[in-house]
Amino acid sequence: MYVVTGATGNVGRALVGVLAAAGAEVTATSRGITAADVPEGVRQRQADLTDAESLRPVLDGAEALFLQNGGAVAHLLRTGEVLDVAKSAGVRRVVLLSSQGVATRPGSASHGLVARAIEDAVRGSGLDWTILRPGGFASNAYAWAESVRTGRTVAAPFGDVGLPVVDPDDIAGVAAAALREDGHAGEVYELTGPALVTPRQQAAAIGAALGEPVRFVELSRQEAAAGMAAFMPADVVETTLSILGSPTPAEQRVGPDVERVLGRAPGTFAEWARRNAAAFR
Repeated sequence: MYVVTGATGNVGRALVGVLAAAGAEVTATSRGITAADVPEGVRQRQADLTDAESLRPVLDGAEALFLQNGGAVAHLLRTGEVLDVAKSAGVRRVVLLSSQGVATRPGSASHGLVARAIEDAVRGSGLDWTILRPGGFASNAYAWAESVRTGRTVAAPFGDVGLPVVDPDDIAGVAAAALREDGHAGEVYELTGPALVTPRQQAAAIGAALGEPVRFVELSRQEAAAGMAAFMPADVVETTLSILGSPTPAEQRVGPDVERVLGRAPGTFAEWARRNAAAFR
């Protein structure tokens, strides 16, 4: 049995679907999950990653665990306790969803230091482990959904700076392989899309998926920071804007690991936009 934490998120939801479609026994868990959030035949249980004991009944009898790194509450995650509970429940394999920022922004509290501590706990757990380090998600474009629906407009900074954003479905595919197959223990996979894509190009791709033009409006760094400050801590805003506006060569590198694991090229942003066009209609 496979346990998927963060099962209502962009990667976790897709991973549950991949595992269920393959006929695997899956338990999906998150703090607010309901039966409506999972495919038929998938068990769902509510639990909180910041409370390791809440995971004990969820993990009982599991052979492998997909562990997302806590996202906004990562600094509250007691990873060692979670992994101790997992081991006592019989888990032998853990796949961690981490962040590219561990390598590219090691001094950042939000993108590097906390995620590194979580990775270190996984490495020292005594379990077979695999670490996934994706860059920016294609699904971050959902932040533009309302402005596209209401005004066919995308507003973003750094309109012509490209990053190889990755489709969450590809992350889920790699995670499923690492959970179910041998040969992935001790691997750190850096997951990207197949090519650099700019915010301006993303807006055009969404428009093409809708069959209508979507206008791109370039924000200044200050305008973007003001908007992000409404839902992000200041250090996260600063690091995020640095990645978007002045990415390092490593952050712009197209990685080989999606293709190496899945045997096919990663999906493009345009393909992601076509598949998810309904969110922008």
